[in-house]
Amino acid sequence: MASKLVQLQSKACQASKFVAKHGNSYYKQLLEQNKQYIQEPATIEKCSELSKQLLYTRLASIPGRYETFWKEVDYAKNLLKNRANLKVEDAGIAALFGLECFAWFCAGEIVGRGFTFTGYYP
Repeated sequence: MASKLVQLQSKACQASKFVAKHGNSYYKQLLEQNKQYIQEPATIEKCSELSKQLLYTRLASIPGRYETFWKEVDYAKNLLKNRANLKVEDAGIAALFGLECFAWFCAGEIVGRGFTFTGYYP
């Protein structure tokens, strides 16, 4: 076990050295490639305007999302009505989706409890 820890420590040290050596150039390259998205000057007013644009853009997308949700519900209802035509693949995909939803629920519960498995803090 100690040898694995030493190995892990050496890998972490190598990664840290690599980031220290190449991180700045990568950062500059990333900013250069995406400079059209950078707002200059970055003032409080500009940040406020951008946050409002994001909020109202998201609000404007709600009707489309609502319509898509009901299409998905209708599709699920149709699948339940025609269960006889349901393939094993579709049932497996649905089961995996349900399992994934349950796993995310459990992860959220653990995070909500303060990363404990036994219960909430008093």
